Parts: sequence; C-alpha cells; structure tokens
Amino acid sequence: MPKYFGTDGFRGKAGEELRAIHAYKIGRFLGWHYAQSDHKARVVIGKDTRLSSYSLEYAVAAGLTASGADAYMLHVIPTPGVSFAVRQGCFDGGVMISASHNHFADNGIKLLDSGGEKADDATLLEVEKYLDGEIPELPYATGEDIGRIVDYAAGRNRYSAYLLSLATKSFKPLKIGLDCANGAASMIAPAVFGALGARISIMGSTPCGTNVNDGCGSTHIERLCAFVRENGLDVGFAFDGDADRCLAVDERGEVVNGDHILYIFAKALREQGALAHNTAVATVMSNLGLFRALEAAGIDCEITPVGDRFIWESMAANGYSVGAEQSGHVILSKYATTGDGILSAIMLTETMLEKKCTLSQLAQDVKMLPQVTRNLRVADKAKVMQNADVQALVQALSEHELASGRILLRQSGTEPVVRVMVEADTKQDCETYADMVIDRIKELGLHE
Repeated sequence: MPKYFGTDGFRGKAGEELRAIHAYKIGRFLGWHYAQSDHKARVVIGKDTRLSSYSLEYAVAAGLTASGADAYMLHVIPTPGVSFAVRQGCFDGGVMISASHNHFADNGIKLLDSGGEKADDATLLEVEKYLDGEIPELPYATGEDIGRIVDYAAGRNRYSAYLLSLATKSFKPLKIGLDCANGAASMIAPAVFGALGARISIMGSTPCGTNVNDGCGSTHIERLCAFVRENGLDVGFAFDGDADRCLAVDERGEVVNGDHILYIFAKALREQGALAHNTAVATVMSNLGLFRALEAAGIDCEITPVGDRFIWESMAANGYSVGAEQSGHVILSKYATTGDGILSAIMLTETMLEKKCTLSQLAQDVKMLPQVTRNLRVADKAKVMQNADVQALVQALSEHELASGRILLRQSGTEPVVRVMVEADTKQDCETYADMVIDRIKELGLHE
C-alpha cells in the first residue's frame, strides 16, 4: 500500500508533512514518467482556494516542466473539473491541489490518470520511491525539450459549459441555497445555477485563503439548514473545499445526505430503465436505513470500502450506474468518473422538477438509524486495528448488544485517525458503545 498517498491523495499540514519540495518532486517524476510516450507530455493542474495551494501548484508545474512536460494551469477549479479537463482534452494526466474538507492549514495532492480517474497504486508507489530517494535522480530536460506553463482558462470554461449542458429544465421555479465552503465551487456553482434560472441565495463564496471549510460547507451543514429555513428556500446544496462532494438540505431545513441521494438517484434511474444490473454501490459506512430502503425498493446494493476511489473501481469493473458515500461523494457513471458536487446538485434539482416533488418527499423512504461516529487521533492506526483487546470488544458489542444495529472500527485513509461508527435503536446507545471503544483504546495507551 502507498506510504504517503491515502485514499484521497498525499495529504498533510502544508509546510510540514507536505512541502513545496514534495510537490516539485511529484511534478518531476510525473513529467519524466509521461515523457516516456511518443509525444510531448501534457498535464493539467487545478487547485482549491487555500493559501498554500499557490506554492504547491507552481512547484508541481516547475517539476513537470523541468522534466519536459507542459503544465496546463486551470487554477481554482473543483476536482471533478480537473478530471473532466483530462478526459476532454486528452491529457496524459492531472494534478489537483486540495485537502478537500480539511482545515485550510492542511493541503493535499491528488493524481489523476489519462482517463481522469485516480492514479493506481502502482504509479503512486513509484512516485513515493522517488520521493524517498529510492529511484536515481531523473534527467532534466534541456533546450527545446523544456516544458511550458500554459494558462488553461478554456478548460474551466468548458467544464462550466458541460455542467450547464446536463440540465434539461429551467430552474426558475425554485429558490436554491448554495454553500460553496469558500472553496473551489465559489465561482462556478453560483454562475451555473444562475444561468439555469434558479433564484439563488449564496453563502460561503468569499474565499480569502484561510476560510475554506471554516464554519461552512458540507462539514458544517447546520449553517445551511438554518439558512434554508430562514429564507424559505426550496432546497440547499453544500459543497466541500474541492467540490467533489455535495450534501443537500430539504425545504424543511433537514439534511439529505449521500445515502439519501444514492437512493433517490438509484430509484429514478431504475424507473427510467437506466439502472445497470439493478444495482447501486455504497460503502460500509452507509446507514442500515439505506440498505433497507434499497431492499424494499427491489434494488441490489454492492458494498465497498470507504473512499470514492473504491466506489468507482466497483462501478467501472461491473458497469454500474451510480454509487455514493454518505459524506456526499456521488458518482454517476454516465457523466463522470469521480464524485462531482455541482453535478449532483444539478441532477437532484432535475429530479425534483421531473417528479414535481419536494426533496423531503424524494428522500422519505430512507429511514435512517441513529448513527454516531467518534474520531480519535492515534500514533499508529494499524496497531489499533490489529489490537486483540480492541477487536474483542468490538466483536462482543456486535454480537450481544447491537442485534438491530452494528459497530464498525476503521482507519482514516488521509489522517492519523481511527473512526468508531455505531448504529443502534437510540442515539444514546450509539454514544455509549462508541465511547466504550474509544475509552478502551485510550486505556491501552494507543492514542496520541
């Protein structure tokens, strides 16, 4: 498994775990790697709005050009916009500078292959070998072989135009709230929904470099809930820092999460005869309420590990139409190879208009069990996951205390964190059992 690259890229505190030299060397390796082809290598680079994205963006570009590749700069754009640009422009690969939903002080580097999909482990392992000095110094390009840096505003415009092209209806009947998390959606989402005719109310759209995800966006959905209620809106959509995820808020100010959205899309696709293999793809963290609702609707469900990468791998391998994480990564294979928050918001709005239903009506069949997730920073994630005492407690609770619910212990793919998720008949039970596992980990001295 990769050492630096987790389920969603190389992520860490900017200037500490992730520095400009890392970005430069990643660019150096990618430029050399793609230069092995029979044409001048071309790589697109995008970023979100956090302060450190500027230095990392140009460090990657410097590395690419030093190795002989041309770097096409999309600048601030959602992660799915980079994926779209790679596919649409037939680029060799793409790089996104973002730490997604994390605090502004963190940042990350996501690598995409020529299909706009997340780079495979084999490529990531080679990048890591170069970062660790296990690969000899790579040759520098010289003379006319040195790469260029190209401003690629056309790529941003084409992505926006593509999103606009997906809507078949006017959004004029609806009052829509948008929380752009002061991130990559800040300019594109309001422009797209405005062009589609929606009466939009906007929050979280004044990025300054240090306010991405700060009390706003999908990680602070409570603000949008209040915003929708106070302004009498029909629906609200909240994105994260790089806009690859979307959570919704219905007309009552209630959260409609990724599980609800997956159910809504799967059911709509089946009614259209477009739900391939009659199957939706979810993760182990999806709520039991989703699984029960899909079963009641006669829809099969494929379950993957957490991470939109694993959802897409299952979808691509089996030809499935839709998959999602509860956190709001939703993939519609007809339109994209990654989660796309703005696309999800457009298609949810389309479904509301098509069915002449409110969002609460579309989501009402999913009866969510109370769910609590506790996060604990630890020194060694693998050591916690393999600890016999911790595993014994989790198994005992699963077998004897949670007959109608479940407990799941997993490690974060992007942080030094383990997560304990519990579903039970009451929230109090969830909190009690989750705290029991967290307390056991602490008693064993496995936390930071």
